[in-house]
Amino acid sequence: MKNVKVVYVLIYDEINKTVLMVQNENHVWTLPGGAVEQNETLKQAAVRETIEETGLEVEVGNIVAINEAFFPDRGHHAVMITFTANIVGGNLAIHNEEEILQIKWFDLETASKLMPYYKLGIHSLLETSIPYTFQE
Repeated sequence: MKNVKVVYVLIYDEINKTVLMVQNENHVWTLPGGAVEQNETLKQAAVRETIEETGLEVEVGNIVAINEAFFPDRGHHAVMITFTANIVGGNLAIHNEEEILQIKWFDLETASKLMPYYKLGIHSLLETSIPYTFQE
C-alpha cells in the first residue's frame, strides 16, 4: 500500500459557533484539505488546500486530530492530520467546481454528524491542541 499524508483545516467561527466545510465531488462533506504534495510541509499543504478549495487564506495553528485509515480500493494507507486555522484573507468562493460542489458553515452538531470519523465530535477538537514543529 502507498503511504499518503492528508491534511485538513478546522476553521471555527467563535461568534456564530460554526465550522466551515466543503462538499467534495463524491458528495461527502469534509473540512477543507487534501493530499500533501512532494517537498511540501504539512502546514504548507494545509494553506494551499484551503485556498484551492475555499478561496480563503489561512494561518495554520496546532494539530487537533490524527486519523489513520486503509483504503484498499485505492491501495492507500492514509494518515490524516487536522489543524486549526484562522482566516487572514481571501474571499469565500469555489474555484474548482469539478472538485468542490459546495462550501458551507455548519453548527457543531451538524458538522459532527457529517464527519463521524471524529469519534468524539467536532466540539472535542476545539478542546485539544498538539504543537506542530517543522524541524529545519
